Amino acid sequence: MSLHFNPRDITWLAFNERVLQEAMDEKVPLHLRIRFLGIFSNNLDEFFRVRVAGLKRAMDFKEKVIAESFYQPPSKILQKINDIVMRQQQNFDKTWKKILGEMAEHKVFIKTSKNLTAKQKEFVRTYFDEVVESNVIPILLHENTPMPYMRDKSLYLGVAMRKKDWQYSSNYAIIEIPSRFVGRFVLLPTEDPEEKDVMLLEDVITFNLPHIFSYFGYDEFAANAFKVTKDAELDLDNDIRTNFAEKIEKGLKNRRKGKPTRFVFDKDMDKALLEMLIRKLNLTKKDSIIPGGKIHNFKHFMDFPDVFETYARPVERTSFTHPAFEHGERVTDVILKHDVLLTFPYHKYNPVIDLLREAAMDPDVKSIQITAYRLASSSKIINALIYAARNGKEVTVMLELQARFDEESNLEWKEMLEPEGITVLVGLPNKKVHAKLCVIKKRAHNKTIQYGFISTGNFNEKTARIYGDHLVMTADRGVMADINKVFNILKKPKDDFLPVLKTCKNLLVCPQFMREKIVHHIDKEIEEAKAGRRAEMIIKANSVSDRALIEKLYEAAQAGVVIRMIVRGIYCAINQKDFKEKIKAISIVDEYLEHARVMYFYNKGSEDIYISSADWMTRNLDYRIEAAAKITDKNLKKELKDILDIQLKDNVKARILDKKLGNEYISNNKEECRSQIETYKYLKAKTDKK
Repeated sequence: MSLHFNPRDITWLAFNERVLQEAMDEKVPLHLRIRFLGIFSNNLDEFFRVRVAGLKRAMDFKEKVIAESFYQPPSKILQKINDIVMRQQQNFDKTWKKILGEMAEHKVFIKTSKNLTAKQKEFVRTYFDEVVESNVIPILLHENTPMPYMRDKSLYLGVAMRKKDWQYSSNYAIIEIPSRFVGRFVLLPTEDPEEKDVMLLEDVITFNLPHIFSYFGYDEFAANAFKVTKDAELDLDNDIRTNFAEKIEKGLKNRRKGKPTRFVFDKDMDKALLEMLIRKLNLTKKDSIIPGGKIHNFKHFMDFPDVFETYARPVERTSFTHPAFEHGERVTDVILKHDVLLTFPYHKYNPVIDLLREAAMDPDVKSIQITAYRLASSSKIINALIYAARNGKEVTVMLELQARFDEESNLEWKEMLEPEGITVLVGLPNKKVHAKLCVIKKRAHNKTIQYGFISTGNFNEKTARIYGDHLVMTADRGVMADINKVFNILKKPKDDFLPVLKTCKNLLVCPQFMREKIVHHIDKEIEEAKAGRRAEMIIKANSVSDRALIEKLYEAAQAGVVIRMIVRGIYCAINQKDFKEKIKAISIVDEYLEHARVMYFYNKGSEDIYISSADWMTRNLDYRIEAAAKITDKNLKKELKDILDIQLKDNVKARILDKKLGNEYISNNKEECRSQIETYKYLKAKTDKK
């Protein structure tokens, strides 16, 4: 077994601990600390739904497959996961308790059923009666009846009920908290206009338990929250009579039957009820059974009510118009003259939507082709495409139906788009389409003109406000030709399309071709280092876990190539003693989610730089359609390199990535550099100069 890699799942937990660090940091504004707790909780839910479920499935794999995929036996990793999660949960609970104290200083209180004023009690009764009750369906539990279906993302109340004259026995029920329909937070009336009282929906229901169960005449109630996390693997059958969209729909229905991978409960829950739930869910000591505080499904706290009036949003956390579009010129006209690099969320997302709207209205535009992975719930991108189709344009949307947890939404988009006459491509059965591409074709003056954009992130105007990404708008003929090749493959899939991908000259495209080109670039740097000349690489990614590329990095470091890495999440590499140059790796976790993927190779001073949709993970490089665009404009190359340099200087929000996974902050005597703030200043200065 190799000792040269950190297990992927353990490094992911180290990333989530960096998120928790932000919640623990008292210098972070209070409302953001609450939001980071929500992000931490949501991340952990998905981790158990996907990664822990995968490890449990892998318990039956052969040792060779286990070693290649996980670096350690799954049973050993699962034990480590449980130990880490228990420790993180303790830190989470301590942090929340501290935040509650600070909220009180701001006159913000979370009320329970036990500490309401008379006026609030009346409000809660009325609110339950008018808004909540129709969505509440209590289910009585008995030893001899099977466990009802438990919804994966839902929160439940476990209720123990008894009459005063009963000495020992109680009756039990569960209630699903209908936060999907009602909302998790209820603002209560207060006597003090400066005071804000918030009540959670589960506490509204708890307060009304005597009313809910009035038929039975119970005198005493104890209600405690719990949640179940299930295996979210989407098993697709191989029935050739079923089209791909139907297979996705069937897989979504089967996901309901996923096995539980984690059970989290209020540690004060009635013991007999707890034991009954564990039995009925068929949980064992090998499963993650985690006692916690009173509040679960903390993911909703990402949308905690805006009750902190003292917080003023700093100007460095606002978006501004890219200087290329400040003078009211059409976006189309600008990018037909020169390439434009948008860096979100510093730059506004409007030009992307405006470009599609202009194409929809332009009588010379004949077609629009675009990929879609995760879209905003009320997508302006989709609205522009529908507008284009209604104006007679030929519109093709590659809608990835296998985008995890967005499958249902994307099926709904498919149902909306097809009646508009839009051609909807639904991907390839064994390859997710994760590339972020758009090409617009127009015919004017007997000439065909093509232009569009390539991005590191989804075409989603909502997440573009909080995700750090790059998008290049271009009319480069070579780039557009390569994008068309990708769409041709998606329209008419062939068993072997690698030869077509290898003809791409301006894009590096997965599967495999991008990997080959990355190795080629690293080999060139190794050659230079061995010759005693300058050799340097900078890699920015969300995750680095691919064994072959990590071993290539080791080879480069051993040869003396200077390697610097900015990796937000999973990072499996470990520095070795015989490296001539130690790999310097950092992770930046701050208010914006660092989502961009960038590759820089010194290449004898010609400095090759790419923006990419792909992480350095086997699934991205070998099993997805991904694209990396080489940036050729010297000004844009400099801008990207400058931003990378700013991030590498971060000594406020950057943590060291090392073997210990200790998440130590970078500490030095240099001038303070918080890269997200400095990036704003750098890009804003370019706007002010114009």
